[in-house]
Amino acid sequence: MSLSPAFLDELRGRTHLSALVGKTVKLTRAGREMRGCCPFHNEKTPSFYVNDEKGFYHCFGCSAHGDAIRWMTDHQGLPFIDAVKELAATAGLEVPQADPRAAQKAERAKSLHDVMQAAADWFTAQLGGLDGAEARALLDRRGVSTATQRTFGFGYAPDSRGKLRTALKDFGDAMLVEAGLLIQVDNKEPYDRFRGRLMIPIRDQRGRVIAFGGRIIGDGEPKYLNSPDTPLFDKGRTLYNLDRASAAARKADRVFVVEGYMDAVALAQGGVGEVVAPLGTALTEAQLERLWRMVDVPTVCLDGDSAGQKAAIRAAHRALPMLAPGRSLSFVTLPEGQDPDDLMKSGGVRAFEALVREAEPLVERLWKHELAAEPLDTPEQRAGLKRRLSDLANTIGDPSVKSEYVAEFRHRFDQQFARGRQGAGGLQPRTPFFPYQQRRAGQKWSPPPAPVTDDAKAVRAAGGIDRVLAKAVLAGLIRHPAEIATHMEVLGSLKLADGALGRLFEAVVDVALEDRALDSQRLVTILARSGFEQVASDLLRADTMPYSFTRKSADENKAREDLDEAIAILVSRPEVDAALADATSAMQAHFTDEAFERQVALVNEQRALDVRLANLVQANEDARALGTEDN
Repeated sequence: MSLSPAFLDELRGRTHLSALVGKTVKLTRAGREMRGCCPFHNEKTPSFYVNDEKGFYHCFGCSAHGDAIRWMTDHQGLPFIDAVKELAATAGLEVPQADPRAAQKAERAKSLHDVMQAAADWFTAQLGGLDGAEARALLDRRGVSTATQRTFGFGYAPDSRGKLRTALKDFGDAMLVEAGLLIQVDNKEPYDRFRGRLMIPIRDQRGRVIAFGGRIIGDGEPKYLNSPDTPLFDKGRTLYNLDRASAAARKADRVFVVEGYMDAVALAQGGVGEVVAPLGTALTEAQLERLWRMVDVPTVCLDGDSAGQKAAIRAAHRALPMLAPGRSLSFVTLPEGQDPDDLMKSGGVRAFEALVREAEPLVERLWKHELAAEPLDTPEQRAGLKRRLSDLANTIGDPSVKSEYVAEFRHRFDQQFARGRQGAGGLQPRTPFFPYQQRRAGQKWSPPPAPVTDDAKAVRAAGGIDRVLAKAVLAGLIRHPAEIATHMEVLGSLKLADGALGRLFEAVVDVALEDRALDSQRLVTILARSGFEQVASDLLRADTMPYSFTRKSADENKAREDLDEAIAILVSRPEVDAALADATSAMQAHFTDEAFERQVALVNEQRALDVRLANLVQANEDARALGTEDN
């Protein structure tokens, strides 16, 4: 079987080499590469490297070297064609069937590269001729220097239906049509696809011309016209300027994604060479994979207008299922009405770098977008926000990353909607909970919180979830069944409780979700039929729990507010405890100022949660003192 170079290149491009090798070799990150012990010879010190961007592995000990196909033949012992078939099945490619014309097809693909290069050379010559005056004037107005024009290979397609066809007639009409340079409709004479346009060559990663983008010189639509998909060009898998950006990205350890050709050209001319652009469409999964082979966190840099921001959020949503530990996106928002070209003209590279320093991580962009999506004045609207955030997190494939997003969204929600309290009647003001990652840059120490009351100390759990508080929350949910659907995030925490507490919670949730109009009395009756009568009755004894939401006669709004706060504390505390344990271990292993500051910050977060819990207890005691306790 004869396989074309184009097919094999596509197969290598779709194969994530470190993931393939990592199935049998333990790899760890080493800069831009992955490193491990060589599987081809015995060694104790890793000298085997895998480079995803370049698509090869190499051992500095035994000189083993190859690509994905070579790995399958040399390491897995497969014949060449079986290795190709296995990789193709994983990559979603169909292996070409045995065909006596395969050699002819391969030769034709090679000739297509010759066609595209010949067209690029011809367009460049036209730009320098008499017909190219308007195109040269456009480049002058855009501030594109002569050197940049040569670097990017700008050209001009005359406003004629047949000049390119005549110039490249030796290749024949059929090949020019296949290359996307001519258009043929039915049995009519083919004619030039690009007419009266500034021509911008599109190259593959090896620097070969595979397509063109044409910008109209004057008024008219479409403003930009791309080559159609051809045997050389797949628009959804190609990034403009990838061939030049790859080397720059390796050196700078970053890459930017902009909207269009001229944005990439403007940044490159200003000294930012690590920049690519999709070809008139939203970022695709294949393009994201290409970007992640270059750097772990590419930066999406789109226009500040509505269309640009919609494109940014589409990229964010598309990236979520593909996230992995350390692999994400960041976002730069340009000033309203400006694109990178405008920014470089007005402020130069310093203005651009200033925006880059303020780049938002992916989680921040998602949070802000959902927060602004609709009003959040009612409990139902806030529950809608919580559901949307949960749905986003659940699209993430990697379980560890998904867990982090669930926790981060929950922290942000709790912080956004935490209700402050007035310092009246001896009630201490509530200390807000700020996750460590959200502390202000440079913040090292905060004043210690107010002393924790004995009541709060009594209900604080020694480890894991606070079982005393968990019982109170469960009692509150039984008293207020309508709140169960709103507070489903507590499910994960209470399921960790063993014995009757965990079983009772599952029963409460099951019953409540079957009947959304359920009241407390009916819920207790149903629980009694399932054998939970005694434990439910014990939980509902108001004198055993110092919280408003466990008391029958408490103000309904006040009880729900306190229940919301109790759930937030219950969920947050184990995470803070675990983070503090990790921080303490890290500091004991290697003391640094940063490790000490993190430990101190987490201790303060623990204290803040204690104070919040003490506020709930104190508020209930104040209410009792005023004569509002249960009779």
